[in-house]
Amino acid sequence: MNWPTYRAFYMWLRNYDVFIRLFWSIAPGFIIEPVVLLVALGFGFGSFIGDINGQPYMEFIIPGVIASYAMTSATFECTYNVFFRMDFRKTYDSILATPMNISDVVTGEVLWGATRSIITACIILLVAALFGIIHSPLALLAPVFAVLEGIMFASMGVFFASIVPSVYSFNYYFTLFIGPMTFFSGAFFPVSSFPETVQVISNIVPLTPAVSLIRGAVSGDFAGVNVVISLLAVIGVSAAFYIATLFSMKRRVME
Repeated sequence: MNWPTYRAFYMWLRNYDVFIRLFWSIAPGFIIEPVVLLVALGFGFGSFIGDINGQPYMEFIIPGVIASYAMTSATFECTYNVFFRMDFRKTYDSILATPMNISDVVTGEVLWGATRSIITACIILLVAALFGIIHSPLALLAPVFAVLEGIMFASMGVFFASIVPSVYSFNYYFTLFIGPMTFFSGAFFPVSSFPETVQVISNIVPLTPAVSLIRGAVSGDFAGVNVVISLLAVIGVSAAFYIATLFSMKRRVME
């Protein structure tokens, strides 16, 4: 198997150019939607729920919104878009006729997915700052953690795209995995509020350590966060799926 080279940057650049050309068509999905969710949950549910762990509900959910939308940004980019480039538009066939290899393509896709995550994280963080609910300079670490999270979910997304038989198969991925994980990761409710059996599930889903890291950064308090374990979990899952994707995508394009 060929390992990725510097040419992976050109795959990233190709996706960046498309993103810039289509910016105003796709902006509502990663700018308006998370802001609406933040306002609706923060001011809507927040008026009924009150404080959680000593924080107003609006402040509690900001890290969850950042983490969940960083996840979905990378996931949508690296599932549907990757599949369409690979199977429908035959973009990969054209790219692989150049000196680039499939590992360059996979790496460029993963890096672009992570880029989408950090763009989304920065926008939500900026909106939260404008609301006056960011109180710690450590919040600047949130986009850094969002990049790591983006690499993780981008790797998972490209892997799934490389093994599904049709675009409709993504319904299983989003309905059975991405959707439930959003609610069971502690993004919008404390994990401790779930029954013990559900807590076990919550503690092993990939989004949970990302939420914990971003929550610690935004609040400026890592006291309740095992930073080392959370980082190792995110990096470990990222590495496992990235390596698996290099093999699965090579097998897919050779079929």
